[in-house]
Amino acid sequence: MDERLDNRLALVDQALFAGHRAAGLNLVMQVSWICEHAVDFDGLKRFHHNLRHGLMGRRIERSPLPFARHRWVSDRGPSDIDVADFARPRTELSDWTDERTQLPIDAERGPGWHLGVLPLTDGSTAVSLVLSHYVIDGIGGYHVVADAILGNLVDLGYPPPHSRTRRRAVSQDARQTVREARDVGRALVAAARLARRARRDASRSTASPPPVALRSVDGDGAVVLPAVSIKIDLDEWDARAKALGANGKTLVAALAVKLAEQSGRRRADDGFVTLHLPMNERTEGDTRANAISIASVSVDPARVTTDLGDLRAAVKQALNTLRETPDESLQLRSLVPFMPKRALKRMVDAGLADPDAPVLCSNLDEFDPIVYRPDGTGGEIVQIRVTPQGGTREWLELTGGQMTMQSWRVAGGSKICFTVSAYQPGVVDTKPALHELIAKTLAEFELTGDFH
Repeated sequence: MDERLDNRLALVDQALFAGHRAAGLNLVMQVSWICEHAVDFDGLKRFHHNLRHGLMGRRIERSPLPFARHRWVSDRGPSDIDVADFARPRTELSDWTDERTQLPIDAERGPGWHLGVLPLTDGSTAVSLVLSHYVIDGIGGYHVVADAILGNLVDLGYPPPHSRTRRRAVSQDARQTVREARDVGRALVAAARLARRARRDASRSTASPPPVALRSVDGDGAVVLPAVSIKIDLDEWDARAKALGANGKTLVAALAVKLAEQSGRRRADDGFVTLHLPMNERTEGDTRANAISIASVSVDPARVTTDLGDLRAAVKQALNTLRETPDESLQLRSLVPFMPKRALKRMVDAGLADPDAPVLCSNLDEFDPIVYRPDGTGGEIVQIRVTPQGGTREWLELTGGQMTMQSWRVAGGSKICFTVSAYQPGVVDTKPALHELIAKTLAEFELTGDFH
């Protein structure tokens, strides 16, 4: 291997992967297409072959040293497309996509992704791509899909698995860890400062929620996080946003806020909704799996259906803060390789059971129409979502529920599209219940949509 190639995971990727592994969590993303005809299998095979290069042509290899960072190694993924043995009616499409999300995905052992095809009895065809969130994020996935359809192959130069002898790996990883000693020292100072601040805040608080110890997601009673997709006329959407004093992007956030309020995902002290807004940081040649930062904004849901001015200002302020004010907690990432699994699990558990009950609202913005044609012919994306594998109803209850929303539109298209994934104990625990919640919320905005 070229010694100049630094194939170590970025610290944020190391933290996400190691933390979720310690907590027994495995996040995957899914993109599902519908082609209103039989797919061109030659074209789909080319797409599958091309996906095996670039950012998806890799997996994670651990260092033999427990405190060193993991590395990327080459991995071409599954050798074949998984074609269903028999056709199913279109009414079972949602069940099939759920089933695909639970088939084995492993960023370390492989496969890190898989592609499936389902013929439907009405003559149409469904295609599902499921991939590990520890290998690539949403915007990275969009670029990989577009490149695979266009035939743009990228060789990142990663070595094959186990290409280093143990002796060489120990020596190389130890040297690189020593070189980063100063970063670790600064992280320790930052950790001490943040700990002092947390103790001061806790002493001023009248009531601190007890820590939540979450069990592994493994176990009986497996359940897939309910997900529903919607298409809304783009002209209707933009006109409604303008009438409320903002643009379509702000209306996306408003919809997430109102869905959270309707499901009961609000802060206990003031009734506000906490939105987490992923911001793309991916640049040309960026090989990070997750090249994003998260802006957090607290919103009073009372007025978002009548006036978006306050929400627009709050989102703008949150984005400015994210750009201009460094997040001190990010300095702690250098400590992640040195943290024991128990500490990593506590960190992840605390985030999953956040008493603010945040909602992840990911606006993927505008896609090139090329990504609607995985086999080279016409089609459309009907679902994009992030979901855990092997989740149980008990785990979802212990975390206090989950809610995410992905939105996208295609350049030149006439629709804006959403996938909402949600489980809220006692309120939303099935797809029909989620469908009803979304329809009710759209009506509050005087909007209608086509559901999938």
